[in-house]
Amino acid sequence: MAHDPRYFAWYELITTDVAGASAFYRDVVGWGAQVASPSYTLFMTGEAPAAGLIELPREARRMGASARWMGYVGVTDVHATVERLRRLGGAVYVPPTETNIGLISVVADPDAATFGLVDHHLRMRAQEPTDSSKIGRVGWHELLAADLEKEVAFYCELFGWQRSDTDDHLMEAYLRLSAGGQAIGGVFKKSAEEPVPFWLLYFNVDDLDAAVQRVRAGGGNAFCNEEELPGGLSVAQCADPQGAAFALQGKRGRSPKVGWRTEWQGFASSGRLVVPKPRRESDS
Repeated sequence: MAHDPRYFAWYELITTDVAGASAFYRDVVGWGAQVASPSYTLFMTGEAPAAGLIELPREARRMGASARWMGYVGVTDVHATVERLRRLGGAVYVPPTETNIGLISVVADPDAATFGLVDHHLRMRAQEPTDSSKIGRVGWHELLAADLEKEVAFYCELFGWQRSDTDDHLMEAYLRLSAGGQAIGGVFKKSAEEPVPFWLLYFNVDDLDAAVQRVRAGGGNAFCNEEELPGGLSVAQCADPQGAAFALQGKRGRSPKVGWRTEWQGFASSGRLVVPKPRRESDS
């Protein structure tokens, strides 16, 4: 099936320590690593590429940039999308440029949340929406927004995404975004104390508790939410040793608590709808 250009198609880790980050994520997520060029490494799930790994340029470091994960949305015309983004109030950090993965542009929404655009004719297999439930893949995208209504309107106008509100009392100011009927991510308003707006990527793991232990053992930080999502998944907010934020989602071995919002190291996540774990007769 041809890749729908409205979906996130590719992911990259831009880091200050390529060797260290490669070892860290291979251990935490279970990825393999394959050198694609002297400056570009692929994280692999089996035979399929899952993400790219590249060094943060020195000039970017001097300007204050730090290690980060970035998601790329596939589009049919990068140049035209960049122009539309400018008209909508977004910023262009890297104009359309040929790279290891194809024609890309690094941009930001009106409140400075960074993301990428990539021509839908990628030079490697793009992540399809059907991959979002697979171990080692990105299972969810979450935008911490400064202005909820403005940023949601921006993405809907730019990509043709649709929004859906939630009326659940546990989910304060949380919206979902979908493309072609497929839920692709959530958006919620960050507090004034939290960092600048950014997209948080959730990686699927088979055992969340074990993965969190590996994050900490590898020199990263992790905070496990005590809530369980529909389908029995739980999540953890993490940062790798170079400071790049990411999240993990997977099954846990122990029963979660019922609650909602959590904050950790300057950012918070409302996640998705929380439901209490069903009681068994033996528990009563």
